[in-house]
Amino acid sequence: MEIKILGPGCPRCASLYDNVILALEELGLEAQVEKVTDLGQIAAHGVIQTPGLVVNGKVVSQGKVLSVEEVKEILKRE
Repeated sequence: MEIKILGPGCPRCASLYDNVILALEELGLEAQVEKVTDLGQIAAHGVIQTPGLVVNGKVVSQGKVLSVEEVKEILKRE
């Protein structure tokens, strides 16, 4: 599984990153997690509000800090 956190490195982006890591640990999943701060790459994903969450190349959330439970639900579907 490949996960990207899209954002300029703001506190909200850091919170989403932490929640993704916790969700992965709680589900016992392994994934490659990458922080993407380059605005060109963020725009290439079509994300206009950060933080953005991309799972396996698909934008699954933008503009919201998802809770650990919300992230877990997304990861279960992907």
